[in-house]
Amino acid sequence: MSDKGSHGDGHPTNTDTPLVAWGAGVGNPLPISRSDHHENTARFIDDHLHDTETPSEWGLSGMTRLDVNQADIAPLMSTLLGLPCPVNSVGNLPLQYMNLNKAEEVESVLANTKQILNQFLRKSQLKQSTSLYIKPFKPLASYSSLLREIEQLISLKEYETAMKLSEQLRSLALQGLHYFQTYDWLMLMTVITLGYVGWMIYVILHVLQSYTSLPANIFSKEQVPNPRSTVKIHLLGGLLMGVACTLLLVEKSPPLYHAYVVMTMFLWTQIFSEYQFLKAFCRYLCGRVNDYYLKLIATGVFAVIILELLVKSFTDRKFYTWCFLTTGISVPFYLYRSLPMRSRVPFFVWLACWFLSVFTLMPPQIPENTLLVVAGAVIIITIGIVLRYVESHAKDNRYWVSLVAQDSKKLKFPLLFHFQILLVGLASLMVWLSTTHRTEKQELLVLHQLVNWSFAGFSMILPLFSATGLLSRLTSIFLGVAPPFLLLSIGYEAVFYGALSLALIAWILAENAYLHISKFRSSAPVKSMEDDNRCLELSDMRIPLTFMVFFNIAFFGTGNFASIASFEISSVYRFITIFSPFLMAALLIFKLLIPFILVICAFSAITKLVQVPLLGCYFLVILCSDVMTIHFFFLVRNKGSWMEIGNSISHFGIMSAQVVFVLMLFAVTNVFTKDIQVRSAQQFSRKKM
Repeated sequence: MSDKGSHGDGHPTNTDTPLVAWGAGVGNPLPISRSDHHENTARFIDDHLHDTETPSEWGLSGMTRLDVNQADIAPLMSTLLGLPCPVNSVGNLPLQYMNLNKAEEVESVLANTKQILNQFLRKSQLKQSTSLYIKPFKPLASYSSLLREIEQLISLKEYETAMKLSEQLRSLALQGLHYFQTYDWLMLMTVITLGYVGWMIYVILHVLQSYTSLPANIFSKEQVPNPRSTVKIHLLGGLLMGVACTLLLVEKSPPLYHAYVVMTMFLWTQIFSEYQFLKAFCRYLCGRVNDYYLKLIATGVFAVIILELLVKSFTDRKFYTWCFLTTGISVPFYLYRSLPMRSRVPFFVWLACWFLSVFTLMPPQIPENTLLVVAGAVIIITIGIVLRYVESHAKDNRYWVSLVAQDSKKLKFPLLFHFQILLVGLASLMVWLSTTHRTEKQELLVLHQLVNWSFAGFSMILPLFSATGLLSRLTSIFLGVAPPFLLLSIGYEAVFYGALSLALIAWILAENAYLHISKFRSSAPVKSMEDDNRCLELSDMRIPLTFMVFFNIAFFGTGNFASIASFEISSVYRFITIFSPFLMAALLIFKLLIPFILVICAFSAITKLVQVPLLGCYFLVILCSDVMTIHFFFLVRNKGSWMEIGNSISHFGIMSAQVVFVLMLFAVTNVFTKDIQVRSAQQFSRKKM
C-alpha cells in the first residue's frame, strides 16, 4: 500500500514483502562475505532489482538478503512441514533457506520437480483428449528415462550430478507447463489480430463508399456490382464459419473461441463481398499520378507516427508537453505565412499550445490549493469576456465571419451570458467557503450542499438557450460546464480547464484559417453530399488525428489514465459529506467527463465549420482507436507487479471501449451542438458583392 492508500504500483516498498523463516530445518543467516546467490538472480520472473543491500534501519547490515519469488514460499513451507507440495504450485524450492544435508537436498528438489512434472503431464493429457491434432513438447519426450537416471544417481550417492539433473528437469517441466498453458495463444492472437485488421479495412471501405467522391469516380465507367456474386461469397463465408465452429465444438473450445472466429470470418466475408469496389479502386489508384501516391503514403505514415506516440503517452505523460511545444511553433509558422498580422491567430495558437504544454509536467496526484481554483475561475471568466468581445467586433472580418451567428441581435435571453459569468464567480466563491469549513473542521451546512448542487445542475442547462452561432454556442457550453468542474476541483485542474479551452479555441481558429486559405488558393469545385456537407478528402485526416490528441490530453492533463484512484476523493466534499461510494465515484467520473465534453463539442463544431460529415469523421476516429488498440493488445503482459499487469490490461480495455464511449458522448453533446449554424465564406463574399 502506498502512503495515499492505493495499492499495486511498482515501487519496491509496495512489491517487496519481508520473508522471515525460523525453526527446525531452517538454515543460519549468511554473512555477506559468504554470499554466493547472486549468480541465480535470473530466476526472478519480474524485472525489478533483487538481492540488493538490506536497508540500514533494519539493523541487519552484515547479513545477506535471500530474495525469492512469491511462488517459492509454498514448496519451502511444504518441505519444512514434511508435506507434499500443493498440486498447482509452480515455485522452486529455495535451498538457501534450508539446513539439510546433500541427500535431503536432492530428495527435496526431486519431490519439487515431480510435483511440477505431474502438472505438465496432466496439462498434456487434457490437451490431447480434446484436440484433433497436438504438437507435443519435445524436450520432455524422454522424461521417464531422465527420472530413472536421477534416482539411480541418488542411490549411487552422486548427489551433485543428481541435483543438476533434477534442477534441469524442473526447469524443463516449467517450460512445458507454460507451453501447454499458452498452447492456443498463437491461434487466438492470430484470429484476434485478423479480426481487428478486418474491422479496420471494413471501416475504411465504408468511409470510402459513403463519405468520399470515389464511388462516383471509379464506377462511372464500371459495371454495376452483380448481386449474385455477392450471395456466393456470403454462402461460402457462412460455410467456412460452420466448419470452423464444428471443429471448435469437437475440440470442446470455450464459447469465446467461437465468437472470435465467427466475428473475424464475418468481417472478412463482408470485405470480400466488396471485391468489385476493391478492383475498381485498384484501377483508380493505378491511373493516378505519382504526387497522389506520395500524399497518400505521407498521410498514412504521419497518422501512424502520431498514433504510436499516443500509445507511448500512456506511460509517459511528458509526450504531450513536447507535442504542444512543437505544435505551438509549427502551426503558427504555417499560418503566419498566409494570414495578415491583424488576425492575431498565429500568436494566439502559439500562446494556447505552450500554456497547455505545462500541465503534463505536473504530478498526477493533484495537491490541494484553493487559490488555484479561484485563479482558474478568473481565467474562465476572462476567456468568456474576450470571446464575447471578439464575437461582437467580428462583423466584417472574413476570417471570423464563419464563427459568428447570422443574426446575433435576436437572442432568446440577452442577459444569459452575464448570468453564466455570475454563476462561475459564485461557484468559485462556494469552493472557497466549502474548503474553509473543512480546513477549520466545521461541518458543511446542508444549505451549502444544496447551493452547490443547484449551481452545478442549473448551469449545464443554460447553453441550450444560447444563440446558435458557432462562437456563441461554444462560449455558452464552456461557461455552462465550468461551475460543476470548479466545484469538483481542488487544485491546478481548474486552471487546466481554461488552458484546454484556449487550445480548443486555437484549434477552431486554425481550422477556420485553413478553410479560408484553401478556398482562396483552390479554384476547383468541391464535391458535396446530399446534406450540404462536402465529401471527405485525404487532408481531412488531420481532424480525427487532432481529436485523438485532444481527447487523450483531456484525461492526461490532470491524472493517470490507468486508475481513477489517482484522483483526490476530497473533491466531492462540496456535494456530499456522508460516505457513499457509488455517488462519490459517480461525481468523480462526471468530473473526468467534463473535459471530454469540451473536446467533442469542439470536434462537432469543426466538422460543421469545414462542412465535412460528422459521422464520417467519427468512423475515422474509430480507425485511429483501433490502430492504438491492436498495439496495446500486443503489450498486454502477465508478469511483473500488479501495476504493470493491471495497466497493460486496462490500457487495452480502455482503448477497446473508447469507440463506444466516444459514441455515447457524441449523443450527449449533440444536444448542445445539433443546432449550431455556420456561415460559409461564399455567403460572406456574395453579401459583400
